[in-house]
Amino acid sequence: MNKPYNWGIVGPGKIAHKFAQDLLKLPKAKLHAVASRSMERAQAFAQQYGAQHAYDDYSQLVNCPDLDVVYIATPHTGHFHHALLFLKNGIPVLCEKPLAVNNRQVQRMIYTAQKNQTFLMEAIWTRFLPTHLKMWEIINSGKIGKVLSVKADFGFKADFNPDGRLFNPALAGGSLLDIGIYPVFLAMNVLGKPDDIQAIGHLGPTGVDEEVGILFKYKDGATAHLHSTIRANTKTEAFIYGEKGAIYLHTRWHEPSTMSLMLHGENPEMFRFNYNTNGYSYEATEVMRCLSLGMTESDQLPLQFSADLMDVLFSVRHLIGLSYPSDEEE
Repeated sequence: MNKPYNWGIVGPGKIAHKFAQDLLKLPKAKLHAVASRSMERAQAFAQQYGAQHAYDDYSQLVNCPDLDVVYIATPHTGHFHHALLFLKNGIPVLCEKPLAVNNRQVQRMIYTAQKNQTFLMEAIWTRFLPTHLKMWEIINSGKIGKVLSVKADFGFKADFNPDGRLFNPALAGGSLLDIGIYPVFLAMNVLGKPDDIQAIGHLGPTGVDEEVGILFKYKDGATAHLHSTIRANTKTEAFIYGEKGAIYLHTRWHEPSTMSLMLHGENPEMFRFNYNTNGYSYEATEVMRCLSLGMTESDQLPLQFSADLMDVLFSVRHLIGLSYPSDEEE
């Protein structure tokens, strides 16, 4: 495909702005259309980033001419329904994390994508950042030996707003699905799906988790120590500990940052990366690579991983007593 991929954005919120800014820096990408519940917002977003089409109904985007792929950036509870809308119409989807609210929804999304032979990928941007790729290069080289444990946290103090997306159960609020997914992702990406899960959480006055502590255990003896909170600012850093040393992903480790290799008896080796985007360009590039090859899922972030990830997140929710009204929806 010689012409740029025409992207559509569903939900012009804060993260969508960052994604659109990154598309402008990709020669093979173009923001083609945007859909919002407000025509005023859609038109303003389209004008700001040079999109040709603006809609005030998500379903109208399905019929947009020359649309190649959509990025879904609506709140958590919208991912399931919005993704199905496009997948059923054969339109490739990059859907913000978490892919959905529960494992039943994720399984249906994957089934729909496969039935329609249409591309679907969860937008875990961290997976494609240079820091993460370098981390895997070091692990695969054997420099730190067998990985023994992963330790990662993500926390910030959020202003309490019972109607806002972080605290509202109707919007699947709380720390776990919003930011706790990052430490869980890292542990599973490095160590795989855990054999045993333990978790404790603090549920706030609205019933969502405001803090969660998670432990993973594996049959080979590996462990993971994970933490997320919207009650306090944490260092938001990550460590991969091996028999011969450790990899230290500097704060804020889930986004474009730096990292260090710390081998026993040696001085730390620092790795810095030149970023000229917000970091979302890497996942967009992966999507376009897959589409150019006719793939219906990424081999770097396969749908089975997203299914396993939601299984684990759902198990953690059960352990801490966290449920949402949308769990009962079809």
